[in-house]
Amino acid sequence: MTVILSSRNPTKIHQIRQLFEGSPINILGMDDAGIEGEAIEDGETLRENALKKAQFAKGYVANAWTMADDTGIFIAALDGRPGVRSGRWAGESATTEEGMQFALAKMKGISDRSATFRTVVTLISPDGEEYFFTGEVQGILIDIPRVPPQPKMPYSPLFIPHGEEKTWAEMSTEYENNISHRGKAFRQARVFLEDLLEKK
Repeated sequence: MTVILSSRNPTKIHQIRQLFEGSPINILGMDDAGIEGEAIEDGETLRENALKKAQFAKGYVANAWTMADDTGIFIAALDGRPGVRSGRWAGESATTEEGMQFALAKMKGISDRSATFRTVVTLISPDGEEYFFTGEVQGILIDIPRVPPQPKMPYSPLFIPHGEEKTWAEMSTEYENNISHRGKAFRQARVFLEDLLEKK
């Protein structure tokens, strides 16, 4: 089975391919599938945006499975911001480094550093059926990054999950996948697809 992942983010594609290693499911990014353009992420929730991205890819590959996720960080002291706008908080054209610095500036002087990462994954079948899977991780934001951010992941050197000592950016991909919000959601999607394949 081939599934088109509606993403061009190299960090994300690498993580998700690792999550599907050993399965009969082949993950292709949009560049691999020859899909041009980008979905418009103007939804009010992670679920809406994940669906929009999966539907965008579906428009190019009607007879294939498509998959997408939307992820946000919800900061307690900022009333849950940036949430669904996490990828664009510093502006549409901001670099990863600029996104990280923007977040640090917003959190300057704030003592409550607690935050939650949430992911919603959408799968769309060749017949147009829609399925949703979710994952979340709670943790804290540090005020001085110890390493550079992962590509297109501005919060990765700032967030430490509860019970851990390292930020996302300091962890190996394999370890991060084992505990992350994205790993939790995509593992559910993998189990769902493998169950379907077994029933065929």
